[in-house]
Amino acid sequence: MRVAVVGARGRLGAFACALLRASAEFELAAELGREHDLASVLSECGAALALDASAAGLGAEHARTMLARGVRPVIGTSGVTRVETAELDRLARARGLGGIVVPNFSLGIAWLNRAVEMLAGAFPSVSIVERHHERKHDAPSSTARDTAERLERLRGGTVPIASVRAPGLYAHQEVLFGGPGETLTLRHDMLGPEAFGPGILAALRHAARATGVAFGLEAALAP
Repeated sequence: MRVAVVGARGRLGAFACALLRASAEFELAAELGREHDLASVLSECGAALALDASAAGLGAEHARTMLARGVRPVIGTSGVTRVETAELDRLARARGLGGIVVPNFSLGIAWLNRAVEMLAGAFPSVSIVERHHERKHDAPSSTARDTAERLERLRGGTVPIASVRAPGLYAHQEVLFGGPGETLTLRHDMLGPEAFGPGILAALRHAARATGVAFGLEAALAP
């Protein structure tokens, strides 16, 4: 299937383009930067899927444009809320299309979130610490916010998030559960963009066959 990549010159977008060039399953249909008109390129390039790796806050708008052009969205940029995802889901179903919103393409984070949900009520205290390289300006990260929202839906209340930005880091997240006389820490360390590869491909496969727009990479993984 042909895939257009939006935000192709960023770190995630450039990695996704290289991944698609090497794939026997998908074909890179277009590489879009800020100078391109999304609707026009999608109408012309013949893409069935579009992967959004552009600037934070643009994902929902881009997904609406993709769906309007009959293209299945895979949204990897930060800032798409669950409310916006529900709206995208309605639009997709009305058009007989599918897609997925993925706050983080790492398989490790997807499995960490499943474990977090299992443990949500097991301890009286929980908090999150996320650490990233100094070039990441949004804080807390969309990944940490997603984990916190999952916990808050199951526990109630607010889950605190501490953010660190420093040279030498890449992407790291800890979820700390605490109780009388003990703590339990779940930690994920991402050391390079290679960690995104399997998740990107899984998300594209899911979007290619789905009806409606799902939220979270776990929707694309086997139970």
